[in-house]
Amino acid sequence: MRIRIARVITEVFAPGVLVAVLLMVVGFHAGDQPGVSRWWGAPAAVFAAGIPMAYIVRGVRRGQLTNHHIPEREHRRGPLIFGAVSVAIGTAALVLLGAPRELLALLAAGITGLIVFGAVTAFWKMSIHSGVAAGTAAVLIAVYGPIALLAVPLVPLIGWSRLVLAAHTFAQVVAGTLVGALIAGTVFPVLR
Repeated sequence: MRIRIARVITEVFAPGVLVAVLLMVVGFHAGDQPGVSRWWGAPAAVFAAGIPMAYIVRGVRRGQLTNHHIPEREHRRGPLIFGAVSVAIGTAALVLLGAPRELLALLAAGITGLIVFGAVTAFWKMSIHSGVAAGTAAVLIAVYGPIALLAVPLVPLIGWSRLVLAAHTFAQVVAGTLVGALIAGTVFPVLR
């Protein structure tokens, strides 16, 4: 039962899911400004979550990747680089189209995270699930204030799921959490 619950948590709060939802939420929030569409998050989510996830699914179907969570550290670098390129192209397009600054700041934080996790992946397997969860909580707090602290308990819950599934060590979960929170908690607020 414990493993089944951990699998559900890992899937429901997978990095691609959290990234897509967060971009939609921040894009919707940016639409509170006069003359700004609430739907800027949709194209951002395509470049930051949809295209990278399609690349990963393609790798799984071709037998190049074990599964969509990419458990083997040595297989993570390519998808992380591909994801960073996809987000960079999407960001450039959204800049040219006049997307709101808040959304562009979130994409910049995402690119930063992909670069840092990609660099660390060369020698160690930090938990991307935990990093994205902590980053999501940090961004929500920056956007919505103290009420968003309600999202914080999801961070240890997601970390727990990765430990129960033996996908990471405790140190990898903690490091991913700290790095994700640090990047999102600094890059996003500074650029927004």
